[in-house]
Amino acid sequence: MSEFDNLIEKLLEQKPELTKEDIDEQIRLKKEKIGAGYLTDQGALFLIASDYGVTLSESTKMELSIKDLYAGAKEISLETRVLNLSPAKQFSRKDGSPFYLRTMTVYDVNSTASVKLWDEKANLPGIEKVKPGDLIKIIKAYVKSDLDGSPTINIGSGSNIETINAESEIPTIDTITKDVSELQEGEKDIVVSGVIDGVISGMEFTNSRGQPGKALRLRLKGKDGKSVRVVLWGKDQTSVPNMISQSAKVRLLGIRVKSGNQELEVHGNDATIIEIDGGEIQPIIARVLSISSTDNGKNLIVAVDNKKNTFNISDFSNSTSICIEGDVIECMPSKVYGNSVTLDENSFVRKLDNVESIPSLSQFRTKISDIKIGDNYCVESIVLKIPERREVQTKTGESILLSEMFVEDDTGQIWVKGWRNQSRLIDKCELGEIISITGLKAKAGLEGRIELFLSAFSKITKKN
Repeated sequence: MSEFDNLIEKLLEQKPELTKEDIDEQIRLKKEKIGAGYLTDQGALFLIASDYGVTLSESTKMELSIKDLYAGAKEISLETRVLNLSPAKQFSRKDGSPFYLRTMTVYDVNSTASVKLWDEKANLPGIEKVKPGDLIKIIKAYVKSDLDGSPTINIGSGSNIETINAESEIPTIDTITKDVSELQEGEKDIVVSGVIDGVISGMEFTNSRGQPGKALRLRLKGKDGKSVRVVLWGKDQTSVPNMISQSAKVRLLGIRVKSGNQELEVHGNDATIIEIDGGEIQPIIARVLSISSTDNGKNLIVAVDNKKNTFNISDFSNSTSICIEGDVIECMPSKVYGNSVTLDENSFVRKLDNVESIPSLSQFRTKISDIKIGDNYCVESIVLKIPERREVQTKTGESILLSEMFVEDDTGQIWVKGWRNQSRLIDKCELGEIISITGLKAKAGLEGRIELFLSAFSKITKKN
């Protein structure tokens, strides 16, 4: 007789009013309610037994899979791989005494689970050396229900974790990694990869409980050329290297996918692991295509190098005040995130003699017919329709400004759009004007057509 059959027999012994058919039907209903992809027959049986006040104690000591877990299980053992691991944090109990907590996400063949390591277990010898993908055995843990109702594995004083050096049918991290273009809403505890796309910025805020918080924001581009917004809560810029090349690949371990204002978004937390192909900071030699200034006097520069790579340069130090549009400069940045360059008091900038291998603005401009999704562009065109401004309401109820105009050159026509502050640049344009626009991003618009979007670095110059 199998272990599952033994468990059924035990339940029937303690609840003789039930029949085998009754239990089979209740298992079906449990799986239907929770989802067959998240619960095995044996896991459903544990939940049913708990509903009847029956403890299947013999089974709680056996080695389980994550699907078999249920709130109330004790002394469980299971083999898993590590997905991510957070730093240990200190908290205070109601009586003021301190305790430590570290969280970990683990996975097996087809499921994931959260693990909490309490008190001295949060600082188990060697725990800091545990890496994503490591095979571990969790021994004599207990299971409680998390805030969202999912079973959470708890490692207390009588529990332990051991690393295992053996073959396993549990897939490796590389095997479960998805390209960011393949994401679907609702996925959680997954691994995604992509290419850094634009600026990486930090954010500080006060949460609903009045406590300070922080987050790291970036965008990742997938194989299809589209980029996805990423927010990593509890992270800041110390979590990433200062130098990230334009072709740098990024992998995020332990994230979830949710619907944002206009698109899917990737969200992580302080346990999310960021893997980035960094590099050493090298001087950048590029030609200044346009310079604009913010209200606080910061220079925003669009530049291009001899390989036609574009850079968005944020100058916090006023060191580019020596430059004009068309100059070739050499700069040693303090930070480089893809094509986003930061200059501060630790950077230097100098003008160089003209470098003919670096294209001028007129040489770098792209014809509308050659524009492709995902790249940055500068164009020259004529305004075909009077710019229009309207308010767009997001899913959160926020109203944001959107201005758009229809332009063409001798190869085609395209929409140019600007959100929020960038909408003011479009509002200043008039029908029939010939304009030069720098710092545009090509994205998929309505009905899959390509549209151009202004950025904070964009500049519109009217031609005489």
